Amino acid sequence: MTSTVQTISLIDLSLSFLPVLIVIIILWHWSLDYLNSIYAVSRMLVQLLLIGYFLTYIFKSDSAMIVSIVIAIMIFVSSWIALGTVREQRTRLYTKALFSIALGGGIILGLVTEGVLNLDPWYLPQYMIPLAGMIFANAMNCVSLSAERFFSEMKSDNNYFKSRNIAFNASLIPNVNSLFAVGLVSLPGMMTGQILSGVDPLIAARYQIMVMCMIYGSAGISTAIFLTLIKFQSITEQTVPDNNAG
Repeated sequence: MTSTVQTISLIDLSLSFLPVLIVIIILWHWSLDYLNSIYAVSRMLVQLLLIGYFLTYIFKSDSAMIVSIVIAIMIFVSSWIALGTVREQRTRLYTKALFSIALGGGIILGLVTEGVLNLDPWYLPQYMIPLAGMIFANAMNCVSLSAERFFSEMKSDNNYFKSRNIAFNASLIPNVNSLFAVGLVSLPGMMTGQILSGVDPLIAARYQIMVMCMIYGSAGISTAIFLTLIKFQSITEQTVPDNNAG
């Protein structure tokens, strides 16, 4: 297989925005929030262009400190974003989300980089940063889904344990669907990227198996930790009588 990756010109790249434009037009025509989509796409464009330049610098620097700082930023930011579904409780829950994502994702990141890949040095940026990004992003998404579903169930007068179980199951639905679909419906990002760069599909499949396992594991562990940490607060709030009632 060839190892040459085809370069995408800026003119050709601009064609990929046509479907985006169609969706935005549909949102506008149906009187939906098209401005939020424009903002999201614009932000994605700026962020990816900036991270492209930034990663080039990180890979050349080969610094453990810089890699550690980047991972720390990922954890702090993902923990804040995860609570966007429960904005009114963001401040109170932030440390719990931070601990959950850092511990759940950190365990999986260490297992993969030191146990499966045996990176040398341990902070090898080309592996560490992309893997950390996938792990913490998926942990963030699951914590976010679980928080929204958990407090919705609590408002419906379900007890903590029932709300926890419903929220945990709901948070894992996207990951479980991905496990069912991979290889049949979709070729995920890492596998696709490796195949496009010329890697043997069987080797790419091994990497993708590792990625799917680490994503599912980090998401489930982080979410379980988060739902456990909010147990006392949730039970207390449910049992305290409303002084304004009546």
